[in-house]
Amino acid sequence: MDFGIDSTTQGWLDRAQGFLDEVVLPAEAEFLAETADLDWRWTASPTFRRVRDEARRRGLWNLFLLGEHGAGLSNLQYAHVAELSGRSIQLMPPAMNCAAPDTGNMEVLALYGSPEQRERWLKPLLAGEIRSGFAMTEPAVASSDATNIELTIRRDGDDYVLNGRKWWTTGAMNPDCQVFVVMGKTDPDAERHRQQSMILVPRDTPGLTVERGLTVFGYDDHDHGGHGELVFDGVRVPASNLVGEEGGGFAIAQARLGPGRIHHCMRSIGLAERAIDLMCERASRRVAFGRPLAEQGVVRDWIAESRVRVEQLRLLTLKTAWLMDTVGNKGAHTEIQAIKIATPRTVEWVLDKAMQVHGGAGICQDLPLAAMFAGIRTLRWADGPDEVHKSSLAKTELRRWAAGRS
Repeated sequence: MDFGIDSTTQGWLDRAQGFLDEVVLPAEAEFLAETADLDWRWTASPTFRRVRDEARRRGLWNLFLLGEHGAGLSNLQYAHVAELSGRSIQLMPPAMNCAAPDTGNMEVLALYGSPEQRERWLKPLLAGEIRSGFAMTEPAVASSDATNIELTIRRDGDDYVLNGRKWWTTGAMNPDCQVFVVMGKTDPDAERHRQQSMILVPRDTPGLTVERGLTVFGYDDHDHGGHGELVFDGVRVPASNLVGEEGGGFAIAQARLGPGRIHHCMRSIGLAERAIDLMCERASRRVAFGRPLAEQGVVRDWIAESRVRVEQLRLLTLKTAWLMDTVGNKGAHTEIQAIKIATPRTVEWVLDKAMQVHGGAGICQDLPLAAMFAGIRTLRWADGPDEVHKSSLAKTELRRWAAGRS
């Protein structure tokens, strides 16, 4: 395994660093002030549009996407750039067209979409002309087990008809969201993992209602387009809107979530690095009991421990990216689960200590730490709760042990 930064990656890093220092960080305060205004609560504010236009001009666009539609970076190369973008996690990833749920939806369309679906939806998503939503989780069932979903997708002649309810549909509150990727049941009598299908539902389809927005610890989660609760009441779409084949929804969901999980982890490491920077700056300047906080033993312990934990997490994430490049997502499944478990709790710990060092300032709107904490806390259940990943990882480990013993 070689995690060294090659010349190509360094070139992208230099461009991303310049964009972060020259454009993104100077615009953060204005951007956050705009998103606090109800006029720009969910949609692209003037500052965001300006930053996004500059990202596109600098070629920092769709870097996450492998293959013909992306910039040609490997998972390992993108890991370094994604980490850097996590230092301004609310602004930089979406400005580069590298934010969920559009990233996962674009991957789904690139891998499984028909030529017509790619022309109608993938093309404008790649261009940043529209946003999208992903509707999988439901309020009435334990959606950590995706086979539980109850929304029905029933064939009726040349159409499919959808009935059911979804929530935590990421992207739903952004008025620029023009299409939803929806998972539901097409055949409840099929084998357990072949009952589900994915289908594209335009936002303006009759019978589809966005009932309300859902906040995350009181935050709107603007960078992801917000989260919404949706009702599908006799929603009729053409059969050609089916993504892939009937019964392929569960497999598509798993293929979508693998890269999405590592993208979250990459960005979260950058977020943790910024938290450490803020903690060191505060500790060096703030005086308590006659000396700077940086000279207090407990604060030094927090800073040291933060560095150790983040370095461990980065190595595991880079290994996972390398495996995805060399043996594929399926071959890296164990490591993807491991970083999904390790990342939220590690970064959450670092943020907690950074907030503690800042006192009251750490938990109010004057600093980004509280919003960062709220976002990281959601990763302990988003894309699958920790407990499900731990259970699956343990089963894999037990099978490996049993095979070795026999």
